[in-house]
Amino acid sequence: MITKSTFRKTAADLLMLQQGAYRDAIVLPIIAIATALLIGALIMTATGVDIDTIGRSFSALGYGAFGSINAISETFTAAIPLILAGLGIGLGFRAGLFNIGAEGQIIIGGLLAVIFSFTFSDLPTIVLVTFTLIVGSLAGAAYAGIAGVLRAVTGAHEVILTIMLNLISYRILDYALRQPFIQKDGRSDPISKSVPDNGQLPKLLDWIDPNLRLHVGVFLMLGAVILLWWLIRKSKMGFAIRTNGENSHAALYAGMNPKMVIIGSMAIAGGLAGLAGAVQISGVLERASPGFSAGIGFDAIAVALLGRSHPIGILFAGILFGGLEAGGRQMQIDAGVSIDLISIIQALVVVFIAAPLIIRTITPWAFSKNKRTS
Repeated sequence: MITKSTFRKTAADLLMLQQGAYRDAIVLPIIAIATALLIGALIMTATGVDIDTIGRSFSALGYGAFGSINAISETFTAAIPLILAGLGIGLGFRAGLFNIGAEGQIIIGGLLAVIFSFTFSDLPTIVLVTFTLIVGSLAGAAYAGIAGVLRAVTGAHEVILTIMLNLISYRILDYALRQPFIQKDGRSDPISKSVPDNGQLPKLLDWIDPNLRLHVGVFLMLGAVILLWWLIRKSKMGFAIRTNGENSHAALYAGMNPKMVIIGSMAIAGGLAGLAGAVQISGVLERASPGFSAGIGFDAIAVALLGRSHPIGILFAGILFGGLEAGGRQMQIDAGVSIDLISIIQALVVVFIAAPLIIRTITPWAFSKNKRTS
């Protein structure tokens, strides 16, 4: 028989679990970021940078990220592909998969998107833009689906598969950019034809300043965040993904199909990464060239980790990393500090998020449990 004291004890235990989840989702990332910034300051001090320069550096970092309309535009422009790819990686984590292949999926998605855009340049703007994004997303989904099928059918590990697919995508890009129907006319270097004007994503703030690069892809990104949140939390497929991620044997026992969950999760993740590549091509770069992905797929892993694989968390983590990228350039200009410091800070954030015991050891007061009486 359940007594009142047992009920109170159970309720208290549930409350403590909720508080623990809150600390892991909110407090841990905040402390990780603050600690990474502090260590970054210590590194600058150790390399002979004076206190005033360190102060100017972090002031420039904040101003370059959010201190002006241009800064905000650059922050969100950098954040859009990070968040889209990070959503896909986070979905993989939820399904129990470690998708390291977002970089390759971005490359394939962006490459197919630019080819489609200049091949069908006579289409009306809304049609060309829409189908360019769809083609990029489908290309990324198909490329990630290769790893999904091989994992589901043969049991090959997705980490190895996606690493190899990344390497293959680099060579595919190099080969494609040398083909006459893709390479820009009159150029001997590997660079593609440009996305036509009617295939480019419209800019949102060019009425204020033509140099502001923020484009309508920000709405696609926000829509993807909402859609993925609904998929994970409210849909039958999302329940299957979460169940398979927790225990694939339990999912199989419950009548779910783990193989289809794996293939579907990888395809959706690849579709989001491919969309990130298409958005970056049609909204920012306007052409494909070697290295156009710029490591976005790898940075997106850090974004997914920092966001704890939750769509809302990934949104804020992506904005933070976009701010670090935009602010880092301003920091380099104003204080003369190497932009490599930003890479160090990002790496430290990933380390602290991936190994939370470090943060718990450094700041035990932030994770101390509330005492209670039974």
